[in-house]
Amino acid sequence: MTETKEDLSPKKTIRRFDVFAEYTRQERLKKGEPEDVAAGYGIWLAKVVASREFGSKSKEGGDHKHYPEGEKFRSLDDELQTDQVFDIDIVLRMGREFYRDVFVPAIEKARDEGESYEDIRDEVRTDWKPEKARRVRP
Repeated sequence: MTETKEDLSPKKTIRRFDVFAEYTRQERLKKGEPEDVAAGYGIWLAKVVASREFGSKSKEGGDHKHYPEGEKFRSLDDELQTDQVFDIDIVLRMGREFYRDVFVPAIEKARDEGESYEDIRDEVRTDWKPEKARRVRP
């Protein structure tokens, strides 16, 4: 039996963080940035916003905007925030198939309809339950 998009579930709970990172990645792509740079910027900005929201400070004395001269990726706490970090922290966490077939299209659709991140951050995640939670239900 083949799974349809409606049958796909994320591996982990989808967070506002995930929605923000993807929304930002798509904004950067629309502005013409390369895929890797857009993904790196999306994960970097999501982490900066999350750290401010939760009151944490970076090891760099609160300087979250470190952008090495001539580099295409920004760093946070001495770690470059690259497309590979985006893949690990976002894509692999929720599952590549769910990300590609469900998550990305849902965010694209909302953006195409003129929805802001604030408009969709909770609503878009409502029906996405992790695999384990779905299996437990009768």
